[in-house]
Amino acid sequence: MSKKLSTEAYKGVRDFYPEDMAVQNQIFTIWRNVAEKFGYQEYNASVLEPADLYRAKSGEEIVNDQTYTFTDRGEREVTLRPEITPTVARMVAARKRELGYPLRWYSIPNLFRYEQPQRGRIREFWQLNVDIFGVDSLQAEIETIQMAYEITKAYGLTDADFEIRISSRKILNHITQTLFGLDFEKSQKLLKLTDKKNKLPTDVFTATAEGILGDVPEGKKIKQFLTLLNSQNFEEFTQNLQQSAEEHEGIRETREVLQALEKLGITNARFDQTLVRGSDYYTGIIFEVFDKNPLNRRSVFGGGRYDDLLDLFGGEKVPAVGFGAGDVIARDLLETYGKIVKPESSFPADIYICLMNKEVAEYAQDVAQALRGKGKRVALDYSFRKIGDQIKNANKIHIPNIICIGEEEVKTGNLKIKNLATGNEESYKL
Repeated sequence: MSKKLSTEAYKGVRDFYPEDMAVQNQIFTIWRNVAEKFGYQEYNASVLEPADLYRAKSGEEIVNDQTYTFTDRGEREVTLRPEITPTVARMVAARKRELGYPLRWYSIPNLFRYEQPQRGRIREFWQLNVDIFGVDSLQAEIETIQMAYEITKAYGLTDADFEIRISSRKILNHITQTLFGLDFEKSQKLLKLTDKKNKLPTDVFTATAEGILGDVPEGKKIKQFLTLLNSQNFEEFTQNLQQSAEEHEGIRETREVLQALEKLGITNARFDQTLVRGSDYYTGIIFEVFDKNPLNRRSVFGGGRYDDLLDLFGGEKVPAVGFGAGDVIARDLLETYGKIVKPESSFPADIYICLMNKEVAEYAQDVAQALRGKGKRVALDYSFRKIGDQIKNANKIHIPNIICIGEEEVKTGNLKIKNLATGNEESYKL
C-alpha cells in the first residue's frame, strides 16, 4: 500500500483558500490604488535570476544561507528571487537610454527567503516594491515616504497607531568611519550591531560595540557612541555630534525631509539614529514604518536611497529611491485593527440558479447567459440534488439571490428571483 501524502503545505508557505484570496486582494488593491494615484506603472519579471546577481549585491553568505539556489539542467546556478530590487536595477540598466525619467515603477512580486518562519516573516511572500529612478533631489524620498504613509492609512490605521522612523546612511557612515576612524569592514559590523540595539541586553551590546571600536582604557569612544545612540530627538543628536559635523550633508538632508513631511501634514515621522536597515546598498536617507501595537513588533515598510546599485551593470549612474511592503505584516495589521473585509460581505456571484433536473439545464444556461449579458455574476448548480440542499449551498457560499428552474419555468418563461436574506421574491420574464 502506497504511503498517504500529507495535506500540510511546505513549511513557511501558505495555501490561499477563497477567503484568504479575498484578504490578499484587499491588500493588493490598496497597494495598486496608492501607487497608481502617484503615477507609478506596474512591471514584473521571472522569479528566477542568476545567482551571481545576488552574490554581487549581497555577498556569498546571503546566497548560501538565505536563498533557494540550485543548479539547473544546463549547469547554470539559479536563485528564486529573495527581493526584486536587483531585478528592477537590471531591467532599468538594460534599457537605460530608452526610458523616460523620472521613471516611476511598482511591482507586487512573490519572493522566497530561506529563514525561520515567525510572526510577520515566512519563506514565500508577496511584497509591494515602489521605485523612482532619475531624481537626485530629496523630493524622491519625500514622495515615497508620503506613499508609505497613505498606504498605512488606507489599511485603516490612524496617525496615532504608527510612526515613520527616518535615518541616514550618510550620518551613520560619518559616525563610524570619520568620527571613530573605522575601516569599511568594522564600520559594517558596528552598523549591523546598532540595528540590533533594541533586541540585545545592554551589557552585551556595550561590550560588543567596545570591541569593534577598539576603545582605549578610558572608554571615550564607547561613551561618545552611547551618548549619540541615546539621544532623545534629532536636535539633541546633532548637538551631541562634534561641532564640525553640524552641517554634515546627512544632517541637512534629514532635517529637510522631516520639515517637508510636516508641511504635508505627516506629523508622526521622527529621526531614529538606531535605524540602519539590513541592505548594504543604501546611500542616503533610509526609513521604516512601525506599528505601535505590541502585537506587531516588525517594520511595516522599509526603504531608502540606493544611488549606486545600477553601477553593478556599468554605464552612467542612475539615482534611485524605493521601498518595500510585505503582505504578511499587512494582513497582521488588518487583523489587529479589525479592518479585514469579511468574506460574508463579498460574494462569488450575484445569483445562484438551482436546477430541478437535467432536462432544464439547457434553458437554465440560456437564463444564465442572459443575466451575464446584463452584467450579473451567475453560478449554476449542476448537482441536481434536492432543491433544499441547493439553496443551503447558496447560503453556505454567501450568494444572496437564487432562481429555481423546473419544467414550469421552462414552459412559462416566468422566473422568480428570491433574496435569501430577506425572503423577498420578484417575478421576471426572461
